[in-house]
Amino acid sequence: MRHQEGSFQSADGTRIYHQTWLPDGNPKAVVILSHGLAEHSSRYTNVAEHLISHDYSVCGLDHIGHGKSTGTRVFVRRFSDYTDVFAAYVHHVRNTFPGLPLFLYAHSVGALIATLYLLDLDVDLSGVVFSGPCVKVPSNVSSMTVFLAKALSRIAPKLGLSAVDASGISRDPKEVQAYIDDPLVYNGKTTARLACELLKAMARVPLEAGSIMLPAFIVHGGEDRIVDPEGAQMLHAALGSKDKTLTIYDGLYHEIHNEPEHPQVLADISAWLDAHLPSDLGD
Repeated sequence: MRHQEGSFQSADGTRIYHQTWLPDGNPKAVVILSHGLAEHSSRYTNVAEHLISHDYSVCGLDHIGHGKSTGTRVFVRRFSDYTDVFAAYVHHVRNTFPGLPLFLYAHSVGALIATLYLLDLDVDLSGVVFSGPCVKVPSNVSSMTVFLAKALSRIAPKLGLSAVDASGISRDPKEVQAYIDDPLVYNGKTTARLACELLKAMARVPLEAGSIMLPAFIVHGGEDRIVDPEGAQMLHAALGSKDKTLTIYDGLYHEIHNEPEHPQVLADISAWLDAHLPSDLGD
């Protein structure tokens, strides 16, 4: 395995960190990672190592305000700050690996970023894996809560509202402790502006996801306490693609790639990727 790191500057001057894991031989395709809220791309090393063993290159960036990228932690002026940078990164990866099939592996809020990227841009990808997609407005969020989030977003945009419950990421206590101890993981509260932007972005998904025609594999933990599995079911129903698969893993928590059963989860994902390579590569 080979590992490379780099950075680029976004339109607003934010420095965006990215990295690439490469197999020793020639890759047959490239998987682009879109990580979740408050975390960073280096938490996906086990995913990268598995995919590299199947001859994929894996590329990941740290979203604005996350990990080794600069910017105010878990804060954006508008949700398109995420998708614009992600689009620039996908373009960079495409130029780095010309001619190779590209897939997305998008987790949690990273799946929401990927979804809106797919909605707003004409993209040429071979498929997308949505893991624990945070794409549905929670059923316990009332219209009054949405109103308050919008109001706070205007008058106190950096006010902290809520934080990720680390105990819900995995049933493996070592994974939970590693998350808590990771200096690049943000353990504070999500800002009011970001909360508002997340809700607005989620509201688009059931209305517009029918325009996404890419092959899609949606995977979710059945006991996810951080993101409701109903969002995965909604996304599966809403996608316009005729080639879409939903797998709910009974008993698993939010980060299914960090659960004790992750070898089976990752094997399912690499098998799906293999099945969606162009025919001249999949033989």
